[in-house]
Amino acid sequence: MSDDVRNISAALSSIEEPWQPHRLASVNDYDVKVVKLQGEFVWHSHPDTDELFVVISGRLTIQLRDRDVVLGPQDVFVVPRGVEHHPRADEETHALLFEPQGTVNTGDAGGAMTSELRELD
Repeated sequence: MSDDVRNISAALSSIEEPWQPHRLASVNDYDVKVVKLQGEFVWHSHPDTDELFVVISGRLTIQLRDRDVVLGPQDVFVVPRGVEHHPRADEETHALLFEPQGTVNTGDAGGAMTSELRELD
């Protein structure tokens, strides 16, 4: 495989901890991130950008203040900029995220779950 080809399954298998996004690729000014999700995340928003979730496997619930959005494999959902949300995965879930470069995973909430974007080995 050439250096410019990335495999999603191989990338996910190299991730050990949940909620630790890793850059799979960059497109213009956006990062395509792979992440394993399990358990509860923090309530947060991204005031300046939308956030796109693509579930690869498992089930992800994105709690919004007015409803829950449940995503299964191959489902896509966009959290609009400024909308407070709380991702929750009751089982290990694998996902892709599309966000502008420099987007912090915990958005405006900060705290212990904030993770620097990591590079894949």
